[in-house]
Amino acid sequence: MTATQSPVTVHRFTMRFSSTPRGARLARRMCEHCLDAWGVPYDSDAHDALTLVAAELCANAVRHGHVAGRDFRLCLTATPATRTVRIEVTDTRGESLSRLPATATDDGEGGRGLLLVAALADRWGCEPRPDGPGKTVWAEYTVDTVARYGPSTSSS
Repeated sequence: MTATQSPVTVHRFTMRFSSTPRGARLARRMCEHCLDAWGVPYDSDAHDALTLVAAELCANAVRHGHVAGRDFRLCLTATPATRTVRIEVTDTRGESLSRLPATATDDGEGGRGLLLVAALADRWGCEPRPDGPGKTVWAEYTVDTVARYGPSTSSS
């Protein structure tokens, strides 16, 4: 008897949000929902860490990456084969790439957001946006479980 294995689904959610505090809150809520649907349950350590990372990256896009009339984009990808969740937040302000402050109060207006991202994520970085002006700040986190099968959520 030959067993056939179902293909592994890579879960992906992408959406643009208004570059406002309300848009950042909605992006965080969508992230929470997707993670739970993909097998990273509410109130788990991984869910809490990923939600906090997403919230910080979205808040930074609104606070430091805002360009009037331009949205920011959230892309969330969960890859069961590697148990990795990747969060990407893209804004349209590219003058300066995100970096860790030398100290938590280095910039006079906080600076703790990226320190939290660096502490919680397995890897993170920032790169110029390849398809236009701006930058993408990303973070990756390894989780215990991500649903291997089932529907993928996607939106644009």
